[in-house]
Amino acid sequence: MTNTGPSRRDALVLGGALALGAAAPAEAAQAAIWSGEYWAQKGEVRLNMYRKRLGAPKAGEPPKPVLFLVHGSSNSSRSSFDLTVPGKGEYSTMNAFARLGYDVWTMDHEGYGRSSRTASNSDIASGAADLLAAVSVLQKETGRSRYHYMGESSGALRCGLFAQQHREHVERLVLSAFTYTGAGSPTLTDRAKQTEFYRTHARRPRGPEQIRSIFTRDKPEVYDMAVAEAMIAAELPMGDDVPTGTYLDMTANLPVVDPLKLAVPVLLTRGEFDGIATMADLQEFFGKLPGGDKQFIVLPDAAHALVLGINRAQFWHAAHGFLSMPPGVRV
Repeated sequence: MTNTGPSRRDALVLGGALALGAAAPAEAAQAAIWSGEYWAQKGEVRLNMYRKRLGAPKAGEPPKPVLFLVHGSSNSSRSSFDLTVPGKGEYSTMNAFARLGYDVWTMDHEGYGRSSRTASNSDIASGAADLLAAVSVLQKETGRSRYHYMGESSGALRCGLFAQQHREHVERLVLSAFTYTGAGSPTLTDRAKQTEFYRTHARRPRGPEQIRSIFTRDKPEVYDMAVAEAMIAAELPMGDDVPTGTYLDMTANLPVVDPLKLAVPVLLTRGEFDGIATMADLQEFFGKLPGGDKQFIVLPDAAHALVLGINRAQFWHAAHGFLSMPPGVRV
């Protein structure tokens, strides 16, 4: 267990998100953030979970809203959502939402980061099963049975499938850089050239250049490349390869989430220059979502990795606004 606190500069970076203010008072920006590490069990597979919130949990306190962050294909949870970039301000989505009053959790999926490394290719279905395994830990530690989920890229597919299968555990759902059918995606078209490799191998190489390509392939100007170097430094000590399952699903098995079966409130977010999540694909998905509690937001001067872009505070603001929506009157 560790304690971390924001710098004055970090608090300023959060200004856009904290302007909403309803979920957390302004003084929360300077409060100490508590963190804890946990383990979920999926059969023989151990899944590393990580948590951040304002102050340590105390018996008898009112429960905070729980936000569970779901990582994508090429990097583990903490480098995706709790990255430190020296001299560049706040890049931790976990810190941002902890200061907004959430009890923030994330997890390394099977074969990633600190979790068990197995023979599995850790596909989307496996990721949804990981999220179900995490529920028992969440219930024990938070006292809640329903949670907000936010997934990015293949992480959005993981939590989308989980919400489809286990709506009883999902309160509101943020799908960032989501892919429905993949139609019109130049990145997926190029990636599909390696489909046979993904079919025949459980893991793929993931070195510095592959990580840098996340930041350079669409619109490099929307990122600070110091973020890529910080991610490389955080990820490569845990290995230079990652599972192939999500790449195989995204090039050969889409769609894996049926919008007609997502009976929960949904926010779709897309960066203006995203080369994977295309406008037409997301508009089709959005149009099929049932119910009226749904939003589709396109963020300017942003690409695929919204939480790591120079305009990340705009994404945090949009997501917080959706997650903190007051209940409406049913008519």
